[in-house]
Amino acid sequence: MRISDILKNKKTFSFEVFPPNPQNSSISDIFSTIDALNQYNPDFISVTFKSSGDFAQNTIDLASYIKNHTSAEPLVHFTCGALDKEDVNRVAAVLEQEKLENVLALRGDKPADFAGEYLKCFKHASELMEYLQQNHKFCMGAACYPEGHIESESLYDDLVKLKMKQDAGASFFITQLFYDNNYYYRLVRVARNMGITIPIIPGIMPLTSTTMFNKIMNMAGASIPFEMRVLFDRFRDDKKAMYEIGIAYSVNQILELLANDADGIHIYTMNSAKVTGDIYSRITNVIERELR
Repeated sequence: MRISDILKNKKTFSFEVFPPNPQNSSISDIFSTIDALNQYNPDFISVTFKSSGDFAQNTIDLASYIKNHTSAEPLVHFTCGALDKEDVNRVAAVLEQEKLENVLALRGDKPADFAGEYLKCFKHASELMEYLQQNHKFCMGAACYPEGHIESESLYDDLVKLKMKQDAGASFFITQLFYDNNYYYRLVRVARNMGITIPIIPGIMPLTSTTMFNKIMNMAGASIPFEMRVLFDRFRDDKKAMYEIGIAYSVNQILELLANDADGIHIYTMNSAKVTGDIYSRITNVIERELR
């Protein structure tokens, strides 16, 4: 089923997983995680994609497993920065053969180990979307950034690009992680005023350890609210306390978003069924009321 059709009738509850590094583990290692996530009845599960190396095939294998062994729809990340049109058509043909009809169209950042020419064909996700819309029949989602993309000159400039993605065929947006819900509310308010009408689904990344906290801050640059920083600073050396704080913060963030009529909830699981389950167990009744 196309995710756009699901969104016509309800708000969505969804997860993201990523393929394991083939040098460290087997693709089958994550199948049990997907099976565990499926018990929470997600509408879709997105699978990340690295546009070089073996990760592309692993992405497709994971998405096919989701389609054939769960009740969720797979959403395949389609990252184009390292691809030319021939590469895009090759990947698209495999997706079509596997009946994987939902893609999240992304430009992507240049991988640290990528030695070739980057952005040689598609310089923006909207260009990939235009090409896919003209040559294929996918249901397309796109990314958006509550605090603005790091490369954008302003929030307005970023929203102009979001409008281009909608015009290029996007049926929904999923946000980058954020920890201050006010950024999400601002994004939605300004986007609607600019004529962006498709659902904007907030993406939630639980922070349950000091290591994860430091990694996410270096990678994503999301603002940390004062009350969250105080808790993390005080308990950063206590692993159990950090875990409880991370779960509690995500729970409160999700509850507030749903109370303010967010278009759904998308959890970046980091391949942890336990973290996802601990969050879900605290908001089961709210999820059942708001997203079913």
